[in-house]
Amino acid sequence: MNTTTHVGIVVNPSKTSREDVEEALASVDIDLPSPRFSWFETTKEDPGHGMTQEALDAGVDLVIAAGGDGTVRAVAECLAASEVQAELGIIPLGTGNLLTRNLEIPLNSIAKALTVALSGKSRTIDLAWAQADVGDGDDNKDQRLAFTVMAGVGVDANMIIETDEDLKGKVGWLAYVESLGRALSESDVIEMELTVDGHEPSRSEAHTLIVGNCGILTGGVTLLPDADPADGELDMLVLSADGVASWMDTLRTMVWDNGIKRLVGASDAAESSESVDHQRVTSVTVTLSEPRVLELDGDDVGECSRIEFSIQPEAIHVRVPQE
Repeated sequence: MNTTTHVGIVVNPSKTSREDVEEALASVDIDLPSPRFSWFETTKEDPGHGMTQEALDAGVDLVIAAGGDGTVRAVAECLAASEVQAELGIIPLGTGNLLTRNLEIPLNSIAKALTVALSGKSRTIDLAWAQADVGDGDDNKDQRLAFTVMAGVGVDANMIIETDEDLKGKVGWLAYVESLGRALSESDVIEMELTVDGHEPSRSEAHTLIVGNCGILTGGVTLLPDADPADGELDMLVLSADGVASWMDTLRTMVWDNGIKRLVGASDAAESSESVDHQRVTSVTVTLSEPRVLELDGDDVGECSRIEFSIQPEAIHVRVPQE
């Protein structure tokens, strides 16, 4: 049984309000001692780092992120970097809700998500990091940024950039599907050098590179079928499709070989092809021939030309549904 005594709730006001969360909280029926609650509101300038630190300084033992993937990422980043032991709860209120989907935390109900956050079991997961020279032109600066699910450059990042925000607000994750065609037209081949787990660098040309801690995207699409958020490894996908024939090969590998065949038990491990290459890594340094947009958990964080991806094993404790 959880022994939560002080809960800090970090609320993104563009997604919900303290009043809405309090109303849901009043409807939660769990047989636990009532903890103390402290409230913190994110801003445009700070998506949750400072608020999480305030909560930790106040002595909370559970921080609940009420917002989208950006809020969850900011809270998780602060928790993983802190020496204070506090667990993470999630009220998913974004478009993607990527970590939530991978951990099977309830969607579309603040009350159900609160129930899991307050009375669910604690699960330890890894946290992925990207150290990159992120910025615009002369404003580039080296930053170490966390991500809970996936990071990418190429088609993956362009799909985020090309997504219509108005459509995203109306139809949610389906807006990403609408943007994919435009993203493909904007994504040329990227020349890159990859240094995997400290080995000798290798050169590659690709449309997309994705590094993941979890494998499931919106709509239940499994992009990285072997990804496990608690295995101490990252899954890397390099997509080098060029032309119609290569894209057909890519779709066959991703949808059939790594999707349907695995679902029915006809295949065990993720397969590669001439256009799709899967690897399991603990670290990878990516050096790009020219700057490209870096995407972390669905957020465009700016252009960069060099990224160091790494994994922090057992970084955070997250409340998930009881089995």
